[in-house]
Amino acid sequence: MGIQGWQWLIILGILLLLFGATKLPKLARSLGESARIFKSEVKTMKEEDRPAQEQSSEPRVIEQTDPTADVHKSRERRDHPNNS
Repeated sequence: MGIQGWQWLIILGILLLLFGATKLPKLARSLGESARIFKSEVKTMKEEDRPAQEQSSEPRVIEQTDPTADVHKSRERRDHPNNS
């Protein structure tokens, strides 16, 4: 029990009355663009999840860095007048 042809015509007529003939193409274009953007974002999210799942089985090596390394270097430069 789907929508038949004459029912589509009534719906189209109501849409024409509500939005006008000039706004309908813009509305359809923006809906199509939104759907394309949504599909591309979903695809990107799926691609990002795949490598994360593959990497989770391998042990991860985390590099440890000294967060104050830049501070120590700048102090050395200021403390020694020969480095100027």
